[in-house]
Amino acid sequence: MKNSVLEELLPEVEQEVAVKEQVSKEHKIVLFNDEVNTFDHVIDMLVATCDHTPIQAEQCSLIVHYKGKCDVKTGDYDDLKPRCSALLEGGLTAEIQ
Repeated sequence: MKNSVLEELLPEVEQEVAVKEQVSKEHKIVLFNDEVNTFDHVIDMLVATCDHTPIQAEQCSLIVHYKGKCDVKTGDYDDLKPRCSALLEGGLTAEIQ
C-alpha cells in the first residue's frame, strides 16, 4: 500500500523539481590566471569582493595558478555582476558564465 502512494506522487515531485531547475539558472564568476597579480592581491580581492574567508581565497588562488582558472562565486547574475566588475577593476581577469 505504501509503495503505490509513493509511486503516484513520484511523477508529480519529479516534474516540480524539473521546473525549479529550469527557472533558477545559476551563474558563476570564473577567475583566470595571469602573470601580473601576486597571490596576496588575488586573495585580498576574493575576500573583499566574493566574501571568501582568507583560507578559501588562498585555495582558489592556488587552483587558478595551477589549473588556469577557478569558479570563485556562484549565484544570481544580478549579485555576481558588481562582484565581477570589482575583480576586473582590481586588475584580475574574470568573467561571468
